[in-house]
Amino acid sequence: MPEPEGAHVPDDAWRRVSPKYIVVEVVGSLIGMVVFVGGFVVVHLLWQPWWALWAAGAVALVSIVGIALEPRRVRSIRYRLRDDDLLFRRGIMFQRQVAVPYGRMQLIDITRGPVARALGLAELKFVTAAAATAVTVPGIPMEEADRLRDELVALAETRRAGL
Repeated sequence: MPEPEGAHVPDDAWRRVSPKYIVVEVVGSLIGMVVFVGGFVVVHLLWQPWWALWAAGAVALVSIVGIALEPRRVRSIRYRLRDDDLLFRRGIMFQRQVAVPYGRMQLIDITRGPVARALGLAELKFVTAAAATAVTVPGIPMEEADRLRDELVALAETRRAGL
């Protein structure tokens, strides 16, 4: 029997976020590094404590290592639509995997920051009654985010009606 048009078809494959999301993360990390390193340099120039330059160097080093790991970290972010829930996972060393049941979704929010918006990306945030299961899927193309939000809102409505 064929599926009715517009019906949810579960996805057996993990979907990755857009590779453009690496740029968003790198720009954010660079801005953070410039602010903190600049702050320590200003402290050193004004009051000349010896530790300020060491702190600036340490922040710069940690930031550069973090930026080098951004592509791998972004590639670890995946999501999957199943029959009854959305499965989300991320992380390299410390991995997190969350299943959000469609019937428990209360709000699906789309956020677009300035860098992400310039690259045509959005972030989907799923809010449930339990704060611990709040899931944010970043780096989704805007058209896909709009489509996915509409599909998941419809699924959430049908699942809640069945509760």
